Amino acid sequence: MSEANTAPERQGLTPRQARRVRIVLSATIMIAVGAALALRLGSTHSVLTMGFYGVALILSGSALVLSKAGRTRVATAVLGAGVALVLAAEWAVASLR
Repeated sequence: MSEANTAPERQGLTPRQARRVRIVLSATIMIAVGAALALRLGSTHSVLTMGFYGVALILSGSALVLSKAGRTRVATAVLGAGVALVLAAEWAVASLR
């Protein structure tokens, strides 16, 4: 009888934990992109490189703000797709040289 009154246990992260994970992930990627930008500017002075890494920083910041607002799935999509596009664009430009 007491089993009927209990709700099934949730699997996975709570919404608060999911937000924190996405916030930490976004901040970590922002730091990594900033460091990569500094290293790349030491080896090449390209406006395209600055643009690509600038876009990656903007997308990481957007994902951070979306995570704080509780839109963790959208933040994950923005972060994943954005970083993948920036890396692909950087690779494409490097292969043209």
